[in-house]
Amino acid sequence: MILNTDGTKPIYVQIAEWLETEILSGSFNSDQKVYSQYQLAEIFNINPATAAKGLNILADGDVLYKKRGLGMFVSNDARERILNKRKKHTLKKLVQDLVLEAERLNVSEEEVFDMIKNVKRNWEGT
Repeated sequence: MILNTDGTKPIYVQIAEWLETEILSGSFNSDQKVYSQYQLAEIFNINPATAAKGLNILADGDVLYKKRGLGMFVSNDARERILNKRKKHTLKKLVQDLVLEAERLNVSEEEVFDMIKNVKRNWEGT
């Protein structure tokens, strides 16, 4: 992953989202230790405090938990928490943006649904 340092999204948020994606993809399982702030700092060439902030976002959301002196570990229900959060926030925002743009372009619901179906079909075919 390459961090977007020129964007509006803070780096620590990008780190948290990257770790969430890693958990969703199965790279980290329940009760498995994740990267330390120093490992993340080295991987992404960032300040360890910035990496720690990303880890703390996930700990505050109960996606990760701390074991004193050992590091951060994936919570048992981390996957479900991430899925629910992304459905409620990320996916909802994307759909709102899509509907707004479709209205601006005078694209019907049927056309939008067809576009979604075509994208999904093409994606599944690859």
